[in-house]
Formats: sequence, C-alpha cells, structure tokens
Amino acid sequence: MRNLKITLQYDGSNYVGWQRQASGTSIQGLLEEAFAPIAGTRVTVHGAGRTDAGVHALAQVASVAFAGTHDSAVLVRALNTVLPRDVRVLSIEDVPPDFHARFSAVGKIYEYRIVNAPVMSPFLVRYAWHVTYPVDVAAMKTAATHLAGAHDFAAFQGARAHVRSGLRTIHSIDWQNGHGRAAPLVCQIHGDGFLRHMVRNIVGTLVEIGVGRWRSDKIVEILASRDRSRAGPTAPAHGLFLVQVEYPPESTLLVGHP
Repeated sequence: MRNLKITLQYDGSNYVGWQRQASGTSIQGLLEEAFAPIAGTRVTVHGAGRTDAGVHALAQVASVAFAGTHDSAVLVRALNTVLPRDVRVLSIEDVPPDFHARFSAVGKIYEYRIVNAPVMSPFLVRYAWHVTYPVDVAAMKTAATHLAGAHDFAAFQGARAHVRSGLRTIHSIDWQNGHGRAAPLVCQIHGDGFLRHMVRNIVGTLVEIGVGRWRSDKIVEILASRDRSRAGPTAPAHGLFLVQVEYPPESTLLVGHP
C-alpha cells in the first residue's frame, strides 16, 4: 500500500468547501470519486485544511492510501481527465507511511485579496472583496503587528467553532499593495494553524480599522477579550486563498514503490 501526497488547486466558487457535506459538491468528494475507478475501490482522501464554501486554493494538500502501481504522472493525467476544469491536480508524490496531509502539517500561508477602488473588474469578482471606501493601509499594517506571535485567537474564531484551545502562532502578517489600477490589496498571513474563519475575521477587523471606524490599537483590546462579538465582520469567503501548506522536510521524502 502506497501513501500518496496530492497537491491541487481549485476555484472554490461552485463548491461547498473541501469537506464532504450532506448536500452539495465538495472538493474531497470529487477527488474521492475520481480516484475510485483507478483504485478499484472507494478511497478516503484526507485534506490539510477544511476550506469553506467559496474559498480557493493555490496549493491544497491531500493524502490517500493507494494500492495501485500507476506512475505518479499517469495518475495526475487520469485524475485531471475526470475532474472539473476548476479543480486541477498539480502533482502526486509517494511519501512515507506516517505522512498525513493534516496532522503532519506545521504551518500554512493564506492570502486575502481586496479591491479597494470605486469600480471592480468583472474578472476579479469571484476572487476578491470589493471595498469601495478608501482604506488606510498604514493603519491596517500597524494593527496587524499586534497579532504576530503566540496568542489566544478566540475573538477571531467562527461563531460556532468548538475547539479546546484558541492558542495559535502567527509567524507573519502583512498587507501588500497591488500594482496597477484597481489591483488587489493582499493580506498574507503565515501561521502554525488557524481557527475556523480566523483569517476572514482578522481581515474584517483590519478593514474596520482601515476605513477609520476603529483606532489601530483597538485590535489589542479585541484580542485580549477572547470575545468574537468584539471583533469585526467576517470578510467574504471568495477573497481567501490557501497558498501553501508546510511540512517538516523529513515528512515528505520520496519513497520507492512497486
């Protein structure tokens, strides 16, 4: 039995998210359905993160146990032949038996994209939040510095999230100005893990600061409160991208297969 690491991209606009749901089409479900005829049986694909409905991925990672002897390049072509065009497998690697897409991950990088302009290109509507009010990027950058490091991010978790601890570490968070007219303003967040809706709630709070509703230092008060009702609104899902999942080097070493 081989253990495969799958890297894939998808436009999340038409899907209920990564995880299988009682109704609606999920990325996990699509991938498992595509694998089944190749494997000759049903398979369970494990994802590195449960991206929500409408969220996109530039490099989601999944793992699956697979008994076939197909070459990785052949598998990539076979899967992409049956998957929808807005879901693409980029690569497949053989990895050690103890590798798990979710539990082996040590970090993730997300990007949230905003178009801050009176008019938004129709070609960006599915991939960025349109904020028409002018925003103070310097104020948002100042506020974001208070979030770096290890904190309890309970104030920024989803309202119905149930986790034992809200403690997470943000390694870096910064806003990058877009280049060109109406180019997206990008918030990149690199951390060891994220609570449900955490990135979108952080962005929604920073935008409240950017449009002048709150001072930059209010984010310190919100963070300390551990109270979701004190933070800003949840930014729309379609502006969020999973950019990278990080693993220890030894956990992704290629191994041989029959």
